[in-house]
Amino acid sequence: MTTPADLTAYLDTAVAAALAAGAIQLSRAELVHEVRSKTNFSDLVTEVDALCEAEIRRILLAAYPQHAVLGEEEGQEGAGDFLWVVDPLDGTVNYAHRYPVYCASVGLEVRGVRVVGAVYDPTRRELFTAVRGGGAFLNGARIRPSQTSNLQAPALISTGFPYTVAEDRRNLAHLEKLLALGVPVRRPGAAALDLCNVACGRMDGYWELGLKRWDAAAASLIVEEAGGVVSDLSGASTPYGEGIVAANPALHRELLAVLGA
Repeated sequence: MTTPADLTAYLDTAVAAALAAGAIQLSRAELVHEVRSKTNFSDLVTEVDALCEAEIRRILLAAYPQHAVLGEEEGQEGAGDFLWVVDPLDGTVNYAHRYPVYCASVGLEVRGVRVVGAVYDPTRRELFTAVRGGGAFLNGARIRPSQTSNLQAPALISTGFPYTVAEDRRNLAHLEKLLALGVPVRRPGAAALDLCNVACGRMDGYWELGLKRWDAAAASLIVEEAGGVVSDLSGASTPYGEGIVAANPALHRELLAVLGA
């Protein structure tokens, strides 16, 4: 059984790991990076991704050596009921170009249920946190999503594009539908921050195809605990389905309907 005290301890560890990764990101932000492509020319990884993941894993496993860790760069280590899900540097392409929109994301799942999330944006010194049933916070202050009630208010929506967009053009069709309605759409380039911006009301909604578990684990919990709604494109209440849609409760159904039309 996971107690409130357990959740507090897990969150403290997640925060320590996210802050440590953010410190590494800032300390190396102005250096010339070792950049390589993982799958195609736009799917980049730097030496900082690996350094951040190594430090996050060190902190997590020092506190909980019996837990498993799933990270973007090193895959999964260990098995069991407790799984830390880590994106050590979300927004690598931005980071490699010195565009200051990136973060570290650390989440914990217990028997498949997301229970803790911490997302740290080092350039803005902003720490988003949540534990299941405990609300969501930005630098310790409670956050809530916007109250924008319809897309043509207008709502401000964000998205991202998978590296396979040339082969899978569905998100271009989604974008066209929203633009045709006159909805302003942004593409910041860091999925965890897109979700956190929905959680705190800076964005009214967000959708994307092709996310991985580490992109959404922590930040989707933060949206839900703030009072927002997260689903896949079919409307199922999961961040891990076919695409992800997040919005305030008043807007989510309309956004989902437009994307699925």
